Amino acid sequence: MNQTQMNEKAQYVHSVFESIAEEYDKMNNIISFGSHVAWRNYTMKQMNIQPGQSALDVACGTADWTIALAQAVGPTGRVEGLDFSQNMLDVGAYKVSKSNVDSMVKLVNGDAMNLPYEDNTFDYATIGFALRNVPDIQTVLNEMTRVVKPGGKIVSLEVSKPPFIPYRKLFYLYFYNILPVIAKMAINKYEQYAWLPQSLTNFPDSKELAGMFQKAGLDPVQVKLFMGGVAALHMGTKPS
Repeated sequence: MNQTQMNEKAQYVHSVFESIAEEYDKMNNIISFGSHVAWRNYTMKQMNIQPGQSALDVACGTADWTIALAQAVGPTGRVEGLDFSQNMLDVGAYKVSKSNVDSMVKLVNGDAMNLPYEDNTFDYATIGFALRNVPDIQTVLNEMTRVVKPGGKIVSLEVSKPPFIPYRKLFYLYFYNILPVIAKMAINKYEQYAWLPQSLTNFPDSKELAGMFQKAGLDPVQVKLFMGGVAALHMGTKPS
């Protein structure tokens, strides 16, 4: 993808998320049948965050994972949530204000491709259900790796492609054909949710994405598939 194509994708994705911010949480529950919460809880256990640590939630959206991270690091820790959609951040800011971690969270309007942080700043950098929407996956992984301390972890939770081909075809039928119709009926947003399945088309499968984590300099890289591979956890460690 050349620079013009990356800019066009960024602009289009920005417009999509600006327009669906108010309904984003509702549709996440519908899309995943509520499973995304269990996937995130499993991921948090694997991360083994300790009180007083720091985390950056990249493309934080409406800040669900940001809040969970803040609850894990506690009052002596630090969590920042970064997103390029101000409408998504506004929804997230409201949720943060109603949480018990308001004083521990900072939300930032910023670019995942060019993170506004010094090298070796955070213990963790996470990205949830957003990596397939960025203009260049490798650039974002490289940036996340840069801002994490040696020994820190890069964590992605994302929709994936089931490795068992018959199951993959069944999943694609749901994701490409049924999901946009559900979005149309639930929140009257067909075009915006037709984009999300399309975003999976050129997204790497779990093995390819693990290779991109390794290319960013992360080792080891752990992979966990959920529901036969409709979603995947990737967690890589920055060498000390």
